[in-house]
Amino acid sequence: MTDIVALPAVEPLEIVYQDQYLVAVNKPAGMLVHRSWLDKNETRFVMQTLRDQIGQHVFPLHRLDRPTSGVLLFALSSEVASQAMPMFAEHNIEKTYHAIVRGWINEGDVLDYPLKVELDKIADKFASQDKEAQPAVTAYQPLASVEVPYSTGRFPTSRYCLVEMKPKTGRKHQTPSTYAPFKSSNYR
Repeated sequence: MTDIVALPAVEPLEIVYQDQYLVAVNKPAGMLVHRSWLDKNETRFVMQTLRDQIGQHVFPLHRLDRPTSGVLLFALSSEVASQAMPMFAEHNIEKTYHAIVRGWINEGDVLDYPLKVELDKIADKFASQDKEAQPAVTAYQPLASVEVPYSTGRFPTSRYCLVEMKPKTGRKHQTPSTYAPFKSSNYR
């Protein structure tokens, strides 16, 4: 006789907007948008969780990387998806990200530098290994700064900045890669 093992209950996703055409959810960090051979052992996906939660098929209009949390937009029919997806592809829809970074940033700017594609051993197994760097443009603006009286390194205090970022191109890992130039800039 086999023991039946109960799977943990699936937490419902926070629905931040819904109408007859679209539904937007707050995607938690660490969750894949849909099934992928990137992680064959994963059992929870935003797409299936939302489908089960609202009782109908959903069609993702864009993706967020697994470690990224944020609002994810789904169409409620294939017809709406076929009309909305080109808007994302042609950058007619503006995405905005907020991040907390170490250090203070005094003024906004536009980062415009090519990103070398980081190939994944599984997903990009058959991709060209010598792919050219692709343009990656992100506008950023500091929103708030704070200094806390705790040392996290060589300084007696720690400084943080809330930054708004608006990617103008859509590259894999573009938003996390945006932070790289801040590491070498003259901020503290």
